[in-house]
Amino acid sequence: MMDLIFSLSCLIFISFFVKYWFSVYYGFLLSFMFLLKLSFGFEILNISCGLGVDLLSFSLIALSLWICSLMLLASGEINFYSVYSKFFVFTVLILLMSLILAFSSMNLFVFYLFFEVSLIPTLLLIIGWGNQPERISAGMYLLFYTLLVSLPMMMGLFFLDVKNNTMEFYFLSSIDNLFLYICLSMVFFVKIPMFFVHLWLPKAHVEAPIAGSMILAGVMLKLGGYGLLRLMSVFTFIGTKNNLFFILISMVGAVFISMVCVRQSDMKMLIAYSSVSHMSVVLAGILTYNLWGSWGSLSLMLAHGLSSSGLFCLANLLYERTHSRSLYLNKGFINIMPSLALWWFLFCSSNMSAPPSLNLVGEIILINSIYLYSSYFLVFLFFLVFYSGVYSLFLYSFTQHGQFYSGLYSMNSVNGREYLLLFLHWVPLNLLFLKGEFVSCWV
Repeated sequence: MMDLIFSLSCLIFISFFVKYWFSVYYGFLLSFMFLLKLSFGFEILNISCGLGVDLLSFSLIALSLWICSLMLLASGEINFYSVYSKFFVFTVLILLMSLILAFSSMNLFVFYLFFEVSLIPTLLLIIGWGNQPERISAGMYLLFYTLLVSLPMMMGLFFLDVKNNTMEFYFLSSIDNLFLYICLSMVFFVKIPMFFVHLWLPKAHVEAPIAGSMILAGVMLKLGGYGLLRLMSVFTFIGTKNNLFFILISMVGAVFISMVCVRQSDMKMLIAYSSVSHMSVVLAGILTYNLWGSWGSLSLMLAHGLSSSGLFCLANLLYERTHSRSLYLNKGFINIMPSLALWWFLFCSSNMSAPPSLNLVGEIILINSIYLYSSYFLVFLFFLVFYSGVYSLFLYSFTQHGQFYSGLYSMNSVNGREYLLLFLHWVPLNLLFLKGEFVSCWV
């Protein structure tokens, strides 16, 4: 692991002295080099300096490297207009470093430390490069929602340390304590985010630049799922007794938010709320504490990271040209840019879990998991799958069909960089199902 950390440290150090595109190429090179270190099972490999990767960590670190490289590729306008582009690259790389250290740490306290550190570069991205004046309040929402539940978690970690005399994931023993369960889990419920504590996410997405939206949807939400999956062993007894309450909140909230998506007029808000809906299913799957739930949650986290990030890129392409996120102004694009309409169709179909995307694999496994937990949840799952198709088709049909207004004639066409960006989101998303067994090997 230290060779990856060292390579990234070198890039952070030279990022102020090299061209913007050098950092992009270097990021993709690191991604491909890391894929050669594939961890094939539940054993922790590449152990060095308290860091190591099993298949769960490996897949999420690979996703982080890929999404952060795509963030730099998507933010071409920041480089073109020189909006503090060197500092932007530095912020993205520091964020990537904190994510890699969080996912690869074998110590619970070190994971918690870098879990919180990753908040600072994200806040800088939103406040520094956001478009609207409301970005300050969006940043405060993000900061205080997370910080409010962070202190109880730190107290819980100290209690665990006293009880186990270690903070290594491998040596943590199961604890039957409801208060400790709430203290340690709430920070992950906020991050994933669970219904009732989700309000920071749509606000942050809408005010963030494209890079901020991509990292929030692609990786930051997965920190919550990863933390819950890692702490499963600690809450085996208490979780089986109390998880029904949180699963019920997640399922009811997912259906409610899916209906909220259908009445959105803001493209980014619609995609942000769809993220909350999908991650609620992931949360319910994790909390069932069965094998299907573990498999499905990881596969849907990886699939959602790519599909949601791709949809934000598409929404940003229209926003850069029309300077509006409104569905009522961004209409009729199939007449102006028919090739982009194909990409809209591909990503909207992936978002509604159409084959052959990895979303379909994840949703089928999670539906099995939640059904095995309680057959009564089938009612919620039916509405969830139905409304998922409804708002995805709503987004596609409203942006591509209808009468466009004459102001759209003066905009630029889509360039090669933007097509490459969409291609690099869609291809992994629709080829990963061919190696679906890797999702199950880590348990």
